[in-house]
Amino acid sequence: MKEIIGVIGAGTMGAGIAQVAAQAGHKVVLSDTNPEQLLRAEQQIKKSIDKLVEKGKFSAESGQEILQNLQFSTQLSEHSQASLVIEAIVENLGIKHQVFQQLEQVVGPTCVLASNTSSLSIASIGACLQDASRFMGIHFFNPATLMPLVEVIPGVATSDENTQRIEQLITSWYKTVVVCKDTPGFIVNRVARPFYGEALRIYEEGLADFATIDWAMTTIGGFKMGPFTLMDYIGNDINYTVTETVFAAFYYDPRFKPSFTQKRHMEAGFLGRKSGRGFYDYKEDSTAPAPTEDHNLGRQIFERILVLLINEAADAVFMQVASPEAVDLAMTKGVNYPKGLLAWADELGAVWVLERLETLFAEYGEDRYRPNPLLRRKAREQSKFIL
Repeated sequence: MKEIIGVIGAGTMGAGIAQVAAQAGHKVVLSDTNPEQLLRAEQQIKKSIDKLVEKGKFSAESGQEILQNLQFSTQLSEHSQASLVIEAIVENLGIKHQVFQQLEQVVGPTCVLASNTSSLSIASIGACLQDASRFMGIHFFNPATLMPLVEVIPGVATSDENTQRIEQLITSWYKTVVVCKDTPGFIVNRVARPFYGEALRIYEEGLADFATIDWAMTTIGGFKMGPFTLMDYIGNDINYTVTETVFAAFYYDPRFKPSFTQKRHMEAGFLGRKSGRGFYDYKEDSTAPAPTEDHNLGRQIFERILVLLINEAADAVFMQVASPEAVDLAMTKGVNYPKGLLAWADELGAVWVLERLETLFAEYGEDRYRPNPLLRRKAREQSKFIL
């Protein structure tokens, strides 16, 4: 019989994680203090399973079995038989501490406890536990049922045995797992910052408008969404908060500096699609702005953003956050980049990337453009990131 899985927090993410585990054949207990939220989660999961049955992904019988695997509860005590409990509640350290301290009294000694946090340190959450060796981050991407990537983040106290055990378990859920160090933003939310930040900077300098920057990144760069379309999709409140959190967590490193443009849009309530207006207007009678389809300008925009993304990916490897292969896997599977950034660097050549960064660094004199030492080394040796 498969292990029992617990999920705490019946919001969109918690419900999605519970569905993923149930689809993998586990009995799952989804808990939340709010009965109405639990009911919404149950309806959300049932609707999702019904759609999958309609599409022929499951038989009607399999769909019913998945739903029968799920139990909904307002009590933490219902997690007593679980071998893994994943928390997916509000990003508040104090509240997480309260939940995990209560949970530790309920579960067995071999049960692994995990947080789906995207912005808090794993060490800081696990510090409240009597046995932090069984605590780690398991970061799913939204929507959890569709996005293949899961970041597994051991804290400094996490045992290797528990990390390996969870890596194998999540892989058995048909997910792509990357293991990374407990640093701000982990892999994806750290490496992706220039995609938004440099696009905003280019706009603020008056080099191009939102539509032209998006056109450059999709048409020339091959990205599925341009940065402004993507920020509107994510929500400017969420995207800005992640940037601000990463910026503060890195001791205000200029590479992660937030943008006043995005802050003002957030303050004005221009949150994106969910509010009807963000960088673009989403009202029914609105007309999408036309980009300036200047290929030379578009190439300049794309290359400037790309070299900063590559530089950040190189820094993640340089600082031992993850292997080059894990970084590339995270960016292609977690945010659908057209290529792994380090494989892209290998294709273009580290010398090519370094020359463009050095030109930007010389022009602006800002640390946000400083080339990473690993990139310099690769350029000097004319070697590749992915061997």
